[in-house]
Amino acid sequence: MRQIALYILLFFLYAFLGWLMEVLVIFVTNHKFVNRGFLIGPICPIYGYGCLLIIILLNRYLHEPITLFFMALVICSILEYVTSYLMEKIYKARWWDYSNKRFNLNGRVCLENLIPFGLLGTFIMYVINPFFVSIINKIPNLILYIIVIIALIIYITDNVVSSVIMSGIRKEIKKAEEDQTEEITKKVKEILLSKGYLSKRIIKAFPDIRTYKEILVKLRESINKKINKDSKK
Repeated sequence: MRQIALYILLFFLYAFLGWLMEVLVIFVTNHKFVNRGFLIGPICPIYGYGCLLIIILLNRYLHEPITLFFMALVICSILEYVTSYLMEKIYKARWWDYSNKRFNLNGRVCLENLIPFGLLGTFIMYVINPFFVSIINKIPNLILYIIVIIALIIYITDNVVSSVIMSGIRKEIKKAEEDQTEEITKKVKEILLSKGYLSKRIIKAFPDIRTYKEILVKLRESINKKINKDSKK
């Protein structure tokens, strides 16, 4: 039971660190605070899940740092790709897109992110996780269980509320895709920005949101350009 509680608490710690990292990156590049992620609270679950996978699956490779580096790279890349795919299928929108970056795979993952994934996974296994575990091991069982239960209640509540918000966004995206104009993403953003704070937060957190139809329009434009270019040769 304590081991399960340990993993749950580690999940929340890494999810918070992932959120903090993304917020800091946006703050440094754009000089403004943006609450990143789908949830209202200060966590990005994908980082929590990714770190747990690394900790559980790669513990056996602690004496092989190079192997651990490449395994962490692969695990994080697969997780990002699968998450992007599932979110697109569920909400009918592309929430991040690396199509404009070199060496990308379907716009879901790109080579530019692979090295940081590996370095981050290695840093977690050798530095951050031993530190976190040493602190958590000092917490008595009862207090640890109370902390975990409270965190889970907040997390579940946040997921429910955020799911309701995302459901509304999905409806707006579906309505926009029925339109025949090419400025679909712009229209979706305008509609959602006119709604409440939580909908605005999603748009600010994912400024590159793209609907299926816009992706198809961009793809068609790209194909037409290539055809016209080839015909001139």
